[in-house]
Amino acid sequence: MAITNPIPFTKLIDALLDESVPFPPKYLNRLSDLEPADTATLAEIWPKVSLRRREALLDDMEEIHMADDLLCFEEVGRVGLNDNQPGVRMRAIDILREYELVDLLPTFVQMSEHDPDADVRAASAAALATYIYMGEVEDISPKKLLNVEECLLRLISGSDTTLVRRRALEALGFSSRKEVVGLIEKAYASPDTDWLVTALFAMGRSANSHWKPQVLKMLDNTRPVVRAEAASAAGELEIKAAVPKLLELLEDVDLDVRMAAIWALSQVGGERVRTALEALLETTDDDEEANQIDNALENLDFTDEMRNLVLLEIPEDGNDPEDTSEDDYDEDLDELISEDDED
Repeated sequence: MAITNPIPFTKLIDALLDESVPFPPKYLNRLSDLEPADTATLAEIWPKVSLRRREALLDDMEEIHMADDLLCFEEVGRVGLNDNQPGVRMRAIDILREYELVDLLPTFVQMSEHDPDADVRAASAAALATYIYMGEVEDISPKKLLNVEECLLRLISGSDTTLVRRRALEALGFSSRKEVVGLIEKAYASPDTDWLVTALFAMGRSANSHWKPQVLKMLDNTRPVVRAEAASAAGELEIKAAVPKLLELLEDVDLDVRMAAIWALSQVGGERVRTALEALLETTDDDEEANQIDNALENLDFTDEMRNLVLLEIPEDGNDPEDTSEDDYDEDLDELISEDDED
């Protein structure tokens, strides 16, 4: 089989600077895993590339990385992080946050509080979620974790824009600090839809069963954006009692709600789920929905495999406190919502 010669980097640079023709998509992979010399060359000519092309380039890289995580655009992201245009900085942050780069932690902290653009500050605060999670699983030191937590708490209690403060709370969703529960409860009780959505997002990240009644209740909310976020949280928390309602949401009038329900069901698992998703796949005429179902069925295979491994570890007496049959889902759902209403 013939081996394709790599594209010379000088040719790629010429293509970047030539605005008379579209940038060839086949060149994008050449920007993965750049050598230091190539990175330096890119940084030198970067300001000469048009803003539209810089932004489009980073958008394309993020999309490609989602499809193929073996590609690494860290070096390009680092170049974009120093751009004088906020749209470029924001896109660079979105790329770099996926790589768990500990050396960038101080940079994201500084940018979340001091970048002149509010959207960049919000993106930086969102990126700090990575380090909260890493701290919780002890992949970074307690000192670093504390630094991030204190930054996010300052943002939430400060006077920055609503979006910045919301992103800070969402990032703290991974945190086990006691005060985070109160902050989420306050957001959940807010009459502002955006804050309610943020509360549900943070609940989904918490791995805390404390939030099950609140999440279940919001699956019936009249606002599609709330139903969608509640469905996502139910999936993240693997709430078995949510399955009947999630199955109903597969027929929701709002596509975002259906997409969230599809993925959430794949996270909870079960044969009822597989049957429902396979049936929906045969009837949908929406390509985006069909693609989501395909991905969900793949994820369901993994979910059910993990569940079977757990079942093998249950003691012989069968007293598994987490076991709940699917026949009990409806009863549990009504009971949990009833309890929440009484509170």
